[in-house]
Amino acid sequence: MLVKERMTLHPLTMEPTASITEAHRYMKENHIRHLPIVDSKGKMVGLITRETLMQAMPSSVTTLSIWEMNYALNKVKVRDVMVRDIITVEEDMPIEQAARIMTENKIGCLPVMRNGSLVGIITDTDMLSTLMELMGARQAGVRITLQAPDVPGALAKITAAIAEQGGDIAACGTYPAEEALKFNVVLRVRHVSQGDLVARLRELEEVEVLDVRMG
Repeated sequence: MLVKERMTLHPLTMEPTASITEAHRYMKENHIRHLPIVDSKGKMVGLITRETLMQAMPSSVTTLSIWEMNYALNKVKVRDVMVRDIITVEEDMPIEQAARIMTENKIGCLPVMRNGSLVGIITDTDMLSTLMELMGARQAGVRITLQAPDVPGALAKITAAIAEQGGDIAACGTYPAEEALKFNVVLRVRHVSQGDLVARLRELEEVEVLDVRMG
């Protein structure tokens, strides 16, 4: 799965000369948390988030009247508070690589570029939605977590045992186990009873059932 398959195409943008009041209203009306800033030539020059807008509010504003507050905030421009050092990605990047970039840099979105031009944006919400779909969260079935030896063929033995029971694997994900030389696997299996599935998998050598539930 690539970034271009999960990103929002043609994201809403704003020019750097707009006030932070305009930016706040625009983001609220359109229910967005990230707003790329582009100049008059369409080149991306910055990024505004809800957090940067909140941080931009003058600390003295609370002592002002509503009219003085609006006047003060309208004087502050997007260009004065936007994030200029932006991390971007290309649309053909694998989704997991983009997720790693976001996690390592503790950021909530990545503008997506094509030949230097902004063509989309992918956010932490998009990543969570992707994870949900990869794990088959919307599909009914048995959700089972197993621990197995980290050796070649271990996963194949598990999937073969599921097939023997007439089960259909709707989703599968692996992650490192706390115990050395082992890995954990989460599966969502359809068309098989929970009891039959668990009984068969417990027959496998060195495979431990960690968690099982209907989802």
